[in-house]
Amino acid sequence: MKRLLACVLFSCLAFTLLFGENTEVKRVALEQTQALQATVDELAIALWNYSETAQKENRSAALLSEALEQAGFRVERGVAGMPTAFVASFGSGSPVIGILAEYDALPGVGNAPVPERRPREDGITTGHGCGHNLFGAASVGAALALKSVLQQHGLKGTLKVFGTPAEETLVGKVYMAKAGVFDGLDAVLVWHPGTETEVQNRTGFAMNSFTVEFFGQAAHASADPWNARSALDAVELMNTGANLLREHIKTTTRIHYVIPRGGDAPNVVPEYAKVWYYVRDVNRQEVQKYYDRLLKTAEGAALGTATTHKVHLLTGVHEYLLNRPLQEAVFANLKLVGAPGFTAAEQEFGRALQRSLGIEAKGFPTEIKPLADKPEPPQGGSSDVAEVSRIAPTVEFVVATAAENVPWHSWATTACHGTSAGRRGALVAAKVIAATGVDLLTRPELLSAAKEFFQKATGGKKYESPLPADQPPPVPVSVGSQPD
Repeated sequence: MKRLLACVLFSCLAFTLLFGENTEVKRVALEQTQALQATVDELAIALWNYSETAQKENRSAALLSEALEQAGFRVERGVAGMPTAFVASFGSGSPVIGILAEYDALPGVGNAPVPERRPREDGITTGHGCGHNLFGAASVGAALALKSVLQQHGLKGTLKVFGTPAEETLVGKVYMAKAGVFDGLDAVLVWHPGTETEVQNRTGFAMNSFTVEFFGQAAHASADPWNARSALDAVELMNTGANLLREHIKTTTRIHYVIPRGGDAPNVVPEYAKVWYYVRDVNRQEVQKYYDRLLKTAEGAALGTATTHKVHLLTGVHEYLLNRPLQEAVFANLKLVGAPGFTAAEQEFGRALQRSLGIEAKGFPTEIKPLADKPEPPQGGSSDVAEVSRIAPTVEFVVATAAENVPWHSWATTACHGTSAGRRGALVAAKVIAATGVDLLTRPELLSAAKEFFQKATGGKKYESPLPADQPPPVPVSVGSQPD
């Protein structure tokens, strides 16, 4: 008994030396989060089973918002004109801490939670290849833990959980930001599943997503093609121009497209065709420059084919705005909590998955990547979290939930995110969010430093949405339709 008491006292002393006056509050937050493991697991499993894609996350949004509402959060649903977006609030006064939750899945990457390519028995072909089932569950779990801390310790402050749909189409947070949903926040905490554990230290890419529709005249492709004006010809001419443009763009620029509509039958000259483009670069200025060039290319394609055209900017994002004081706070808490400690069975699952993919069988990573002194070069894709980062000080971190080096947005990551290994990473993320939330609620100097850094980074400039002010979000007209 004396040895046990000595160990407890030593642990408490060590914790105090490391984390100062908020030691007790943080300890309670971590204990509360651990106690919520079953809740986080249940939410993650349910979301994985639903696997609802962008703007169709009806059951997923209801699941998370109801869990928060039952715990005493005030929930506002259907925010920013999107039925599956919500805001759940608890507490009052400052500081106002935001926690983001995502829950949309991807089409075509569904898989059973096994280390090989195998369809789900229920026939669902969508899947959480980006791990948003874990994302949403852990964010809610962290919020529930912080709510208990606020009550137990009588802390002042407001928690806001933002249910942000359609991240995979970069829609949710963009339209929520445009509607002012994130205004008034003092700081925002975000995490994301991944193949390593680290604090986000890259700005990512700014991006515009837009469609160009061409309108021509149908005719028989053999009997009287001279009476036709091919909308598909216009699409192909635009794409040719875009591909020639690639020779004259910077190495940081990315242009990619698909043709959602190209006609219905070879013997009918298409009177309607549509092409969907992404253009990305390291900042909004470069994106706008090449976006303008592509608009001229579309205009030229219409002129050259005697068709008309219409452009629709679906969404646009900035590059991510990093916040060093918050990065350092999260990194400290990440080291405190530690990387996920995967079991032997989970590691064997990871190695079996890697062998099935023909890559080195290393299993799940168990180390925390150091936080570099300076931002690292941009890579990867774009994120609508970037819009939030330009409204309030924001920090994001990644926790390993999938086996090392497996392809992201794939059946392999979907499989990982349906296992106990993925959920183990989610619990780590929930603890880090809860611990950092305690820092923001109890250390005013951290909040001041984060705000000062944010003001310098933005130059005090107010956020401006890349989208037209009167443009509504692309909500599906019916349950079975995809966003336009």
